[in-house]
Amino acid sequence: MTKKLYISTYGCQMNVYDSARMADILSPLGYSLTQDPTDADMSILNTCHIREKASEKTFSELGRLRNMRRDKQSEGRGDMLIAVAGCVAQAEGDEIIKRAPYVNMVFGPQSYHKLPEMLAETARGAGQVLDTDFPVEPKFDSLPDEAIDKNLGAFLTVQEGCDKFCAFCVVPYTRGAEFSRATDDILKEARRMIANGTKEITLLGQNVNAYHGLDKNGKSRSLADLIQMLAELDGLERLRYTTSHPLEMTEDLCKAHRDVDILMPYLHLPVQAGSDRILEAMNRRHTADEYRRIIDKLRHYKPDLALSGDFIVGFPGETEAEFEDTLRLVEDVTYAQAYSFKYSPRPGTPAAGLDHEMIAEDVKSERLARLQKLLNEQQLAFNKSFEGKTVPVLLEREGRRDGQLVGRSPYMQSVYVQSPPHRIGRVAEVIIDEGNANSLRGQLSPGNAQDAA
Repeated sequence: MTKKLYISTYGCQMNVYDSARMADILSPLGYSLTQDPTDADMSILNTCHIREKASEKTFSELGRLRNMRRDKQSEGRGDMLIAVAGCVAQAEGDEIIKRAPYVNMVFGPQSYHKLPEMLAETARGAGQVLDTDFPVEPKFDSLPDEAIDKNLGAFLTVQEGCDKFCAFCVVPYTRGAEFSRATDDILKEARRMIANGTKEITLLGQNVNAYHGLDKNGKSRSLADLIQMLAELDGLERLRYTTSHPLEMTEDLCKAHRDVDILMPYLHLPVQAGSDRILEAMNRRHTADEYRRIIDKLRHYKPDLALSGDFIVGFPGETEAEFEDTLRLVEDVTYAQAYSFKYSPRPGTPAAGLDHEMIAEDVKSERLARLQKLLNEQQLAFNKSFEGKTVPVLLEREGRRDGQLVGRSPYMQSVYVQSPPHRIGRVAEVIIDEGNANSLRGQLSPGNAQDAA
């Protein structure tokens, strides 16, 4: 009898990948995905510890699931297993067990391959199951070959963990040390994705350009090497990778943006701040000018490369002049897209102990508003620059309007175009009529007319 599985995913693309693989693992046990938690036989919260008040939001969502379970039981519709996965589970597993005794399973991002064993323990009445170990390698070895999710654009984790220990970041404590999968395992999974209809793969890692997986001969290979290998696979049309660290932008990886046709001209390369003193306090291990030189090198090899970044404003001790250094860096680099946040302390990180240097909330809010105004202006100008140009767009799904499809440009922009639904899954040449703040709108070029009929 089919059982219903509900997974609520928070945070980064790696959590999206992990949630999909959890569904794959549970599928042979009779679980099929549902979007409705009220009727689920098992609900999993795949949590993220990066965002502000992550643990509070987790407990709030757990309270909602507990009420849904009670309603289901009282109406005679069976029971609901409740599980917490991801980085909040890893960091605060004992606290979850203590505060939410109704939760059946708590497991970290390196342990979800043990889900069948955890379910068996729960069925035996073993009480709450807690597994927050770091058995990284067995996780990938134990994942099933078949995936139930068929997507045009798919995530593929190639690297996990981080050894950088930025002062504001919990990732080294929740995801563990850097680990890279073997090239053959990655190629095998990529071939399965392509056979299932995937046209675009995004390689994932907490520090993906630190990738150093072994090939079949036991030789360590770089991310640039892996990209070259993947580019040779028949049927793969687009390739991306995220998230990268400036320290790992090697010469061969920069050249890959010039040499590999299917590597899209878009790169997410966080810098976090423009002040050298703040970068040092963050333990970023690079200066603002070193970051600028990396961008110059990338644009030397790939002049049309579009950049995305991450910024933290109001890091402990940041002065107005140091914040203005960040604005200057943004003006120098120019971004097609960016993510920016007010600093908030994460328990257990070095920066969380700098209480005496914390910036007032109103100051952080004012600085964030100024930074976002500049970033939004750059993003709009970037999108406007496409008006009148013809862009290859991978059409992914139907839009909200009749006859409308939505796709993705090489530069990660959402593109809206009038087209019949049979074009979903194809790359279409689209003439851009309008560039907006967050998307492009256009029409199929005449070259697509015959196929669009």
